[in-house]
Amino acid sequence: MDHDNGIGLSEVENIKTDSNYLRGTIVEGLADAATGALAEADTQLTKFHGIYQQDDRDLRAERQQQRLEPTYSFMIRARVPGGVCTPQQWLEIDALASRYANESLRITTRQAFQLHGVIKRELKSTMAAINATLLDTLAACGDVNRNVMCSPNPTLSSLHGSVWEISGRISDHLTPRTSAYHEIWLDGAKQNTPESEPIYGPTYLPRKFKIGVAVPPWNDVDVFSQDLGFIAITEDGRLTGFNVAVGGGMGVTHGDPATYPRVADVIGFCQPDQVLDVAEQVVGIQRDYGDRTNRKHARFKYTIDDRGLDWLRAELDRRLDAPLAPARPFRFVSNGDRYGWTRGEDGNWHLTLYVPSGRVADTDARPLMTGLRRIAASLAELLPTSRLESHQGEFRLTPNQNVIVANVTESDKNRIEAIAREHRLLHEQVPSALRLGSLACVALPTCSLAMAESERYLPDLMTRLEAILATHDLLSTPITLRMTGCPNGCARPYLAEIGLVGKGPGRYNLFLGGDHAGRRLNRLIEENADERRVLGLLEPLLARYAAERTGDEPFGDFLLRTSVLDDAADAGVTS
Repeated sequence: MDHDNGIGLSEVENIKTDSNYLRGTIVEGLADAATGALAEADTQLTKFHGIYQQDDRDLRAERQQQRLEPTYSFMIRARVPGGVCTPQQWLEIDALASRYANESLRITTRQAFQLHGVIKRELKSTMAAINATLLDTLAACGDVNRNVMCSPNPTLSSLHGSVWEISGRISDHLTPRTSAYHEIWLDGAKQNTPESEPIYGPTYLPRKFKIGVAVPPWNDVDVFSQDLGFIAITEDGRLTGFNVAVGGGMGVTHGDPATYPRVADVIGFCQPDQVLDVAEQVVGIQRDYGDRTNRKHARFKYTIDDRGLDWLRAELDRRLDAPLAPARPFRFVSNGDRYGWTRGEDGNWHLTLYVPSGRVADTDARPLMTGLRRIAASLAELLPTSRLESHQGEFRLTPNQNVIVANVTESDKNRIEAIAREHRLLHEQVPSALRLGSLACVALPTCSLAMAESERYLPDLMTRLEAILATHDLLSTPITLRMTGCPNGCARPYLAEIGLVGKGPGRYNLFLGGDHAGRRLNRLIEENADERRVLGLLEPLLARYAAERTGDEPFGDFLLRTSVLDDAADAGVTS
């Protein structure tokens, strides 16, 4: 192990070392009524408990003028392994959003729930209430393995069910063992014997770690953006094992060429009964060799690039009971969601609904929160009285921030669709395929890292882009567009056909040329572009695409095949 490389640990490493397995002084901070905030060190530790301290940046200047502290609140992220949520859990989380948060839910790009706007004096009550739903927030954030993603509909087929079950086992296996979570939030008994973290150790990982499990031909989890990815391999519809992919990651720092996005490399194949061992040993390699001196260089992708894929393969094979076999063929066709109704092999139906940027809220135009609440209530009434029987109707959170109403019987299909239509949840009620294929991070006003708007601005940008698409008869053509307010990449913008990354107020770096299946990074075309410049660059490219594409050729592939991408780069400020 070479944690410090002779330089010295980062401050966060020291905080973890002194935390007594993630306890710190969180309890004392919660009891301090003189401030709405927690101590700075504790704000690092609460991330491991699924909590981020935030403040409303729209009000910062006004509060400073009034000599008041910022309007502190907390974002709570609830883990939902594989995105599976019962209707009753949906209703309970919905009620918590109305009682403690800002009367909205957010579905994340990792298939989790977020509650925003929880104040400190209600933090513990909210955490306990989440736990009562049989969900939790432990390891939803922090320097650990986070919510394990999985192709989001385990009831579509027996194959999907087997893969989802394995993703849940990965999640359970890599969940931290500290009792601090139960002590602090659930009034659990204090641990009187020395604790240990058998997988993570007392200082956990150098940075966050992300795992996704994909079922070809759909790459809806963006498996190549993950630190560790498992790609299901089948024969005659039967799961035979998984290809293993390592080293994906989206985070970047503006102006720092030593940071960059990276797509994962496929390094081999493992049997289903090897998956937990592979996951544990890969995490162990990052624990032992990841950079603990520079957090900007601490992700697994840099550990691999510093030492090489050959080293990683050799080190992993040394640690495994049995080495990886050669990777097997697979094919992805899309990293988007399949909207509308699909029918599972058991005859039940599954309806994918559109949720803009994952924000479940009521607006005059689209009362989404009420609509999904009504669907959940309807499904809850249909659940069998015995939990030993099969459930009828459940929710799936997708990696593209949407909701699948799953396992609907033929007799209930029309009723569910009528509720969805009334509340404008159906994809056919959305103006363009571009809008359906878009993602956005939260950004302003609450994210401390945001440099520009994202979720709040994307609808207006979409309206302007749709006017261009309509001119060229492209409204129904699938194109992926992803926007973030900073370069950290929460909405995976570097894999999109059109990526917009916040650089400053009203300004974005424009990336083009990702592929429609999430296998290829896009390219930086122009830095620091305002809306007028972005639209001015995209309009002629979309015009050429409409006129010159071949068949169903995706936009990103068209840009790569032709000279359009090089011409755009030459016309921009980058080379």
